[in-house]
Order: sequence, then C-alpha cells, then structure tokens
Amino acid sequence: MSFLVLDHINKSFGVTQVVKDFDMSVEKGEFISFLGPSGCGKTTVLRMIAGFEMPSGGRISINGKDQNNLKTSQRNIGMVFQAYALFPNMNVFDNVAFGLKVAGKPKAEIEARVKEMLALIRLDHLSDRYPYQLSGGQQQRVALARALAPKPQVLLLDEPLSALDAKIRVSLREEIRQIQRQLGITTVFVTHDQEEALSISDRIVVMNAGRADQIGTPSEIYNRPATRFVASFVGTLNMIEATVADPAADTVKIGGELVGLRQSLAGRKSGDKLSLALRPEAGSIAANAKGDTALAGEVVSSHFLGSVIRTKIDIGGNQVSFDMFNSPDAIIPAPGEKVTLRFAAGDLLVVED
Repeated sequence: MSFLVLDHINKSFGVTQVVKDFDMSVEKGEFISFLGPSGCGKTTVLRMIAGFEMPSGGRISINGKDQNNLKTSQRNIGMVFQAYALFPNMNVFDNVAFGLKVAGKPKAEIEARVKEMLALIRLDHLSDRYPYQLSGGQQQRVALARALAPKPQVLLLDEPLSALDAKIRVSLREEIRQIQRQLGITTVFVTHDQEEALSISDRIVVMNAGRADQIGTPSEIYNRPATRFVASFVGTLNMIEATVADPAADTVKIGGELVGLRQSLAGRKSGDKLSLALRPEAGSIAANAKGDTALAGEVVSSHFLGSVIRTKIDIGGNQVSFDMFNSPDAIIPAPGEKVTLRFAAGDLLVVED
C-alpha cells in the first residue's frame, strides 16, 4: 500500500481554483519533487500535506490514516522552509532541540538526538552558535536537522535552496539526498529549478496551472515528455510543427519532407497538425552521423558556449537547434550553410497541447 496518498485533491481560494484534481501516491522512502513555475500550485499542495491549508475537496492519507481532520501538530511532519525560519534568540543546539522539547521528551533523549542530528549535518562543532553567526548553507542544514529531530514520517522541503548561491545549492542538494537515503524518510521537495529536480528525485511531478501535467522518473520526464508544457519547461527542446501524411503508416510531413515516427498516429487524420519535440543533443550534422531520419536545412546561427556549440537551423520554417561537443578541431557551421540534420526517428516525439 502507498505511504502518502493524495486522492483527487482540489483547493480554491474564493472563486480561484489553484489546485485541480491532483492525484498521486508516494511510496515509503521515496523522494518526490514538485517542479513547476511560480503560481502553478506546488507549494499549495505541500501546505495541504503539512496541514497549513485544508483541501477544498479530496483526501490526504499517510500510512493509511486520513489526515484531513488532523491539525499540523498531529501529523508528525517535518518541514524546511525557503527562509530557514530559525529562532534568532536560540543557538544551534536549542533550535534543533525545539520540536523535541515541545513534544515533552526527556532531557537525556533530547541531548542524544540533537547530537545525532548535528553529527548528521556535520555541524556538531557549531552547536553554541546563533543563526546570525552562520552562513546561509549552514542555517539551512540546521533547519533540516530541526525538521528531522522529532523523527517525522514525512519530510517536506519548500524550495529550501533558492536563497543560496549556485555552488552551495549543488553541494547542499546532494547532501540532502544523501541524508534522505540514509534515513529512508519519505520526502516531498518543491522547486522551480529543473536541474535540482532531475538530479536528486526518484520521481518528478511537473505542475502546470494547478494540475499535474506529468508524473514520472527524471528520465521519463526528460526523454518522454507527455505534454507540450512539460516538453518546453524541462530542458531545452525544439518544437517542430508537422502535418499528418498517412496515419496508418505513422508518417508526417515536415517542411515538405516525409518522416516516419515511432509513435502511433492512430485516431488522427491526414492533414492534422502535430507538434513534435526533439532534444538538441539528439541530432548531428556530421557526414558520418548515425540515424534513420534526415532533414535538410540551412544554418541560421551558431553560438560557442564553451563545452558545447549550439547551432540553429531552419528546416521547413522551423527553427531547430542542435548541440555538438566542443573540441580543438571542431568546425563551427556558418550562417547560410546547407546541412543535413540526422537523428533517430524514436527521438522525435508527439506532444499533446
């Protein structure tokens, strides 16, 4: 049985519906990321799990127990906020101990648990310091230890890294994932950063306008986007407009050229318009490039990006980018040059609006 279940959750504020029929199940020990732009409803879902907001409809259960009528304090949930939310008048030790003291735990048990948590985040040498004496990364690690100290059944992370600089974000997200695996705690992580979600999640929920557009593993989300929004939001992606040529043969026309797809076109008619997605790294213009599909085009521009050279080609009115790795002898395509882009037909995906 799934550990955390969100059963057709809805949430409205007045006449505005911000979460629409959100439905998913999370296994015990799983690391789930809610990914999406600002205002898509991801934090509202997190707040409903925590009990800060009540669903307008639907049901939330944890380990088989209905949570809808439970207060936040009754749900045994740990939460880490974007702004740390440490108590400025308490030192590190007392901040981590706070939840245990509220729960009325014995002094010896509190001391042992706090020491365990501070060792886990490698800050046991800073237990006497106050929040203003810590860096942003250290403060967020203390906030994580405070959330984990009472042994919650679910850990919620609301964009915990967004206030940190890029280098600290990368190291801390890896540390969070390592700690989560070590403890085996069920975790829900909210972010608008696709790299964060792709790098540390077991599964990702891509949210759009209050709905879950797609739920899948990082590989599924990146390589097989289910909707146009997912395709455009996660990673860099070419959107190519095509027309159905023969649905029985799964063929389309792109700029007058006939192309076979690996996806079925059953239910569509000749002449129907389609949106196709192609990742920039999937194609190559090298003469010896492999691939069962080829499209002729003209180079519009090329940009040197260090490790990657990104070239934009006009193919039948579509602006298609492709990436090639840089090397000392790399030849950068020139604008106006006629080229042929080759790729595997399976890399060309039909995406729904």
